[in-house]
Amino acid sequence: MAMSGIGPVEPDGDTRPSDPAPVAPHPRNRPSARTPGRRRRTAAGALLAVAVLVGGFALHLTRPRPAPPPEPRFPSQTTSFRYLSMQVRDARATLPEFEFTIQAFSESDAPVIVLDISQPYAGLSLGSDPTTPLRVKGGMSRKITVTVRVTECGKVPRNAGLPFLDVTLRNTRAKEVHSYILGARYARDLSAALEAACGNGFR
Repeated sequence: MAMSGIGPVEPDGDTRPSDPAPVAPHPRNRPSARTPGRRRRTAAGALLAVAVLVGGFALHLTRPRPAPPPEPRFPSQTTSFRYLSMQVRDARATLPEFEFTIQAFSESDAPVIVLDISQPYAGLSLGSDPTTPLRVKGGMSRKITVTVRVTECGKVPRNAGLPFLDVTLRNTRAKEVHSYILGARYARDLSAALEAACGNGFR
């Protein structure tokens, strides 16, 4: 049916204003979506640091250690003596004396101490200049004059054979008593000195 008249054109349908679109609520304190990943990275970094520390400690324990310095040799292995000369003083004295000179050598870098010099014959007594104990520097030599006093010719052999000196030595490793044979020339000179000192008084 046709309508006529004057006035505003009315729209068809419901003319109530439409409701506004709902606004989504903003949750408070919502954790970031990247937090789990960040935690994983932090844990991985800590594990890596621990692994580096453990590896470094293990390397320190397993690395080759420097060899300890060699132990010093025994003093008798590094010390030698050489006979130089002999001199008879006064064979007519009540207790005749003679002296001989030896040279001590230290073949080690470390010093050696000569604590005592003695001999096996009961009728002889020994002294030295310098007096014992005396020090021989490492790699060096030192002359020693040994004075022999004849106390009883009856206890001295006419033929000294291969006489030796008993020398007490000490270094940083040990203390030793070692017998040194000074050679044929020393034996001849000692026999001549005893002959001059004792004459017919030998045993």
